[in-house]
This record gives sequence, C-alpha cells and structure tokens, in this order.
Amino acid sequence: MSKVINLKRGLNIRLKGDAEKVFGTSIEADKVALKPTDFPGLIPKLLVKTGQEVKAGEPIFFDKYNPEIIFTAPTSGQVVEINRGERRKILEVIIKADGRNESISFSKADPKSLSPEEIKEHLLKSGLWPFIKQRPYGSLAKPSQAPKHIFISCFDSAPLAPDYEFLFNGQASFLQSGIHALAKLTSGKVHLGINPAQATGIFSGLKNVEINQFSGAHPAGNVGVQIHQISPINKGEIVWTITPQGLVFIGKLFETGKIDFSKNIALTGSEVTSPKYIKTLHGANLEKILKGATQKAGNERIISGNVLTGTKVAEDNFLGFFDSQITVIPEGDKYEFMGWANPGFNKFTASKTFFSKLFPKKSYVLDANLHGGERAFVLSGQYEKYVPMDILPVYLLKAILANDIDKMEQLGIYEIVEEDLALCEYACTSKIKVQEIVRQGLDLMMKELG
Repeated sequence: MSKVINLKRGLNIRLKGDAEKVFGTSIEADKVALKPTDFPGLIPKLLVKTGQEVKAGEPIFFDKYNPEIIFTAPTSGQVVEINRGERRKILEVIIKADGRNESISFSKADPKSLSPEEIKEHLLKSGLWPFIKQRPYGSLAKPSQAPKHIFISCFDSAPLAPDYEFLFNGQASFLQSGIHALAKLTSGKVHLGINPAQATGIFSGLKNVEINQFSGAHPAGNVGVQIHQISPINKGEIVWTITPQGLVFIGKLFETGKIDFSKNIALTGSEVTSPKYIKTLHGANLEKILKGATQKAGNERIISGNVLTGTKVAEDNFLGFFDSQITVIPEGDKYEFMGWANPGFNKFTASKTFFSKLFPKKSYVLDANLHGGERAFVLSGQYEKYVPMDILPVYLLKAILANDIDKMEQLGIYEIVEEDLALCEYACTSKIKVQEIVRQGLDLMMKELG
C-alpha cells in the first residue's frame, strides 16, 4: 500500500474554464518551434540553417556546455525561421511541418535488457534527454551525473490543470517502458506521486516504482513539494525529475524505434468558448489551435501553461516545451469601479477579504490585473500559508536579493524552483515578483557553484 502524505498548507484557486473530459478535433500543426528560452542556463549552438529540410528526431541545436545534449525536430519539414534577440541570442527555431511526420529510425529495444550507457545513448541521440531535469536548479540533467532518486508527479494541482488520468488514458505501456528505462539510470528509486483519487488509476498500476499519495491543496502536485516530503535535497545531492509526457515520449522511442511527438493538451480558461482536450504536436503553433476557440469579448491574455507559472505569449507563438495546457483569461486592463472597496461577490479571495468567502465552491472569472504596484517587502507571515515545505520563503528571497550564497544554502535554495513559490507571488500584498527572484537566485548558484 502506498504511503499517504497529508499537506495542510496551500491554496486551490477556483477558476472558470476547466476542460471538459472530451477530445475535440485533432489539430495538425502547420508550424512547430523549439525555444531555448524554455531551458535555464542553456546556451544553444545551431546545427541547421534556414531552408534546410529535416525529419523528426534530426538534431537542431545542442548545449554549448554539454554538447552531448542535443535538441531534435518535433516533426518533419523545413526550417523557415531562426529568431534571435539581444546579442543574437537564439529565441526560437521554427519548422514548417510538411504533414508527413517522417522520423529518423532508431532501434527498438527492451529497456530492461539494456545497460545504463545504452539507454543514455538512446535518449541523447533521439533528443529526448532534455525532458529530464535536475534538482537543484531545475536545469537540464547532466548525463555524467547519477541522481540519488528520480521523481515523477503524476497529477497537476495548478488552476485548471489537465487531468492526467484522462490525458494519458491508454498509454500505460509507454509509461511503463519509460519507467523501466529511467530506473536503470539511478541507484535509488523511481518515485511516483499520485493523489488519493488516482489510487486505482492508470499510474497506480505501474511497476518498478515506489508510489506515494499526496492529499491537499495546490502545490501538492508540484514535484518539488513531493521531493521535500520524501527525500529532501542536501548540498551535493542530485535528483532528477520528468513529467509523465516525457515518460510517454521515451516509452514510444523504445517500443517503436521512432520519434513521435504527438501529445494531448488541455485548452482551458474563462475566455475559451468550449474548454476541452485536443491532440496536437509538441511545440505546436497556437494560432491554429486558438482559431475560433475564444470569445474575443475583449483583450485576452494567452498563457502557455497555467495561470501561476505559465508564459504569456502572443496568438502566433508556440506551445512551451514542458506545457500540456493553454489558458486564456481576460487581460484585466479596464478600469474597475470602486477598486478594492468593491464588496467582491464575484472575486476569488485568498485572504477571505471579500464576501465571496461565503461561497466556497463557486468558480470565478479572474483577470491578470495586479490591482496595485510593488510596495515594501515586509515580513508578514503571509507566504508560509502557501508553502508546504520546511523553509522560510521571505528570508530566502531576501538572501537572494542580497546575493548571500551561504544564507541561500541554509534557507533551502536547493529545494525549490520558481513554481514552488508561485502561490506566494499570487497572494503577495506587496506585489513582489517572487518567481523572478527565485530564478535570479538559482542562476547565481549555477554560476558560482556549477
């Protein structure tokens, strides 16, 4: 029987626009993109040029500091754009799909019969290695290092998050093959985190893993919270993480010998006319997905990911590398009558300030309005309500702002990435950019300590 861990701290933000558990029309992506900006610390070196024809699984760029880690094309087609930012920084490589989805052939294999070195070779050559992240830092895992454990969160507790039991229904074989492969890469265990509702679901039947149940509000589904409860990270230790979607891609590689980056995602949010699940391609262009799907009643904010940790994008942008969700909410750029003095019957409240606290099950339409500017960053005890970890968030953030590496280590910088403190940013009365500060600290640690 799996261990059950009850988390007392956190918050579920009740938003309108949850995806109905039906699949809409499969949407063939006309363009896909790989965005190096999805990977902290990555310095890409290009292997293709504009106009070049590629197949799925063909190398596009590699990591300058870890050249064995390559990123491959999600589909076959032609490289049509290489967009750059300041100092010629590569922002995205765009491929126009040819509709054939031809893939480079890799050898089929049973991961249980392969050595760790052979599994690494498969993952590196196919471009699937980037789906593996390491803690600390939330950066790309280094093939030369061995993790003490590998953690996989099998549910997402963020607002309007997709239901993984529905999302990966029928893909148990691929999930299992992916687990058998990863289990060879650690001397420790592969840990799966599920919630109590999944006790008899698709993930609970997987083998060669240790399963733990987590109950409680968001961020119970964050893999960082689960790591903290099962095997906290100390200085010098490394653990790896991967999403169930990454497992599926790895399982497909070993079972079919081909790269198949097709995936199911959730289209959510109050501005979506009919929130639902759709099948598309990894890194797909959002314009085709969103065409005719939103209300267009006003200025909309399109988010690749969820409202807490996702990235604001334009309609002609692309799905993020690790995202299985698109969210569309009102921008909130209109004047609000009475502002904070409004009784708030239609506003979600984290602090129980508004009358909406009388309706604990009601869902709300929330926008991106900050309702004020940045103020003094004071100790209020507010953040601790939303972080089910034994750290002191405000003290840690102040240590980061002071560039005090010793204090950052003592206060738990190795345990967190941005998503673990995202609720603090949402609830912060001082409007502090918490996630931005966390990334600043993690980047400093990577630079100074490697």
